[in-house]
Amino acid sequence: MNANGTFEITMHPDAPYDVVDGVSLGRIRFEKRFSGPLEATSVVQMIGARTPVEGSAGYVAIERVTGSLDGRQGTFVLQHSGVMTRGAPSLSVTVVPDSGTGALAGLSGRMEIEVVEGKHRYGFEYAIAE
Repeated sequence: MNANGTFEITMHPDAPYDVVDGVSLGRIRFEKRFSGPLEATSVVQMIGARTPVEGSAGYVAIERVTGSLDGRQGTFVLQHSGVMTRGAPSLSVTVVPDSGTGALAGLSGRMEIEVVEGKHRYGFEYAIAE
């Protein structure tokens, strides 16, 4: 099944905790509010690396989503892995296996995220094992 919609995001960055030769490591906490078939909120904990080369960075994150997906209530966890090589992005966002609760138990899937003109959009391809 597919779910497509939008989300709003609020960032809460910490100061970098490690910097060596212009490569900095830092943490950011995000709060999201999803609209569309996924009516939910989430908290994201991210660790990232930024290099002195413009547009080159990487991050990993864990995100707990709480709400409803196509009317099914519960929670699930997304795992993010992102790399940007001189402005060319590569992002993988997948449901952590067996992380679904409530009516979302058995959830699996992948989420695509895009930002167009400052607006965040998601595409979620998922299945729920019965």
